[in-house]
Amino acid sequence: MKPAVHRTGRIAIVGRPNVGKSTLLNRMAGMKISITSNRPQTTRHRLNAIVTEADTQMVLVDTPGFQTEHGGELNRLMNRTVTQSLDGVDVVLFVIEAMKFGREDRKLLPLLPKNIPVVLIVNKIDKLVDKSVLLPFIAETSKAFAFAEIVPVSAAKGTQVAHLAKLLKPYLPEGPPQHEEDEVTDRPERFLAAELVREKLFRLLGEELPYAATVMVEKFEMQGQMRHIQIAIIVDKPNHKAMVIGKGGEKLKQIGTQARIDMEKLFGGKVFLELWVQVKSGWADSLKTLKSLGYE
Repeated sequence: MKPAVHRTGRIAIVGRPNVGKSTLLNRMAGMKISITSNRPQTTRHRLNAIVTEADTQMVLVDTPGFQTEHGGELNRLMNRTVTQSLDGVDVVLFVIEAMKFGREDRKLLPLLPKNIPVVLIVNKIDKLVDKSVLLPFIAETSKAFAFAEIVPVSAAKGTQVAHLAKLLKPYLPEGPPQHEEDEVTDRPERFLAAELVREKLFRLLGEELPYAATVMVEKFEMQGQMRHIQIAIIVDKPNHKAMVIGKGGEKLKQIGTQARIDMEKLFGGKVFLELWVQVKSGWADSLKTLKSLGYE
């Protein structure tokens, strides 16, 4: 009997901001690994999710949304993260929204590799009232690039995601697993804890404030069976500090409670979380400060 073929490969997920890249990664991984919100640029770092099956191991590379409109050191570093993430991958998933393939999407086409398969993911099909418009849209979009496949999905609902995973397997090279079976990401718990706090900033604060805020882990240690975590929330202006704290400290408490609950689910154990807020003016435009905060 011919031995079963095992395939292992890296799959980069790219696209403009807010098209659902992190939601797709989480759905394919079967668990929440990358933070999400309905605000653009929630993802600021590269993150790998590892999906292991009997015959396949996929390493899904989540990336920030590629920013074509705004400058600044933070956006420059995030754009560099996107382009670097394309090195050494076996497949690229280029994610767009159904019925939206505009100028910002097309600006990314020259960045897509010509020598490896690029699969176009048409996301958010659950939002279409009239599904009959989808096929003409796909036909027109297919002319823009030599896509290996075009797959309509709803990452939020899970529609067609299992089909996508099955379709990707033949594109991966043959080889043994590169990660342990129970390994789900290459990022340490310290990084994941910081990301969960930052997610709550995006979800619980106003339109602009999350972009002027970041986080830094001051302490992460095990004490018995409990993780003791201290995280500083870094903001740009003194009035931002007041907004994060909220009246009587209620907003900061809400951020901490929701982040702690998610950490306990992800880590499978109790968490003692302390948060505080610091002002560092101009942090997003200082390369030195960004590197000290863990931006690559």
